[in-house]
Amino acid sequence: MLTQYATIGILFLGAIAFGSIAMILSRLLQPHRPYSQKMETYECGMVTRGTAWVQFKNSYFLYAMVFLIFDIETIFLYPWAVKFQSLGLFAIIEMFIFLTILIIGFWYAWKEGALEWQ
Repeated sequence: MLTQYATIGILFLGAIAFGSIAMILSRLLQPHRPYSQKMETYECGMVTRGTAWVQFKNSYFLYAMVFLIFDIETIFLYPWAVKFQSLGLFAIIEMFIFLTILIIGFWYAWKEGALEWQ
């Protein structure tokens, strides 16, 4: 069991070392010739007119959050479905509890109007 942790530790240190070396090399090898046009803000190749701050409706963020919540909960269903045959009755009951909570959350979002496009 200790060898498994050692393997994970070595892989973790290797990942840290690879990322650090890549960052250091990119910093050392990058060109250092800034000029005024290069230091300007780049936004789609077009010169901005007026303020660059665009306000979005809060409902767009609400749609995104509801999508992410249900998407992540769906991801939790996948490992359960893979091991369905060997889980037993306890896991089936537990999944029905999970799905009940998911359906209650969906019902609440629907009741509050979070799923209506305005």
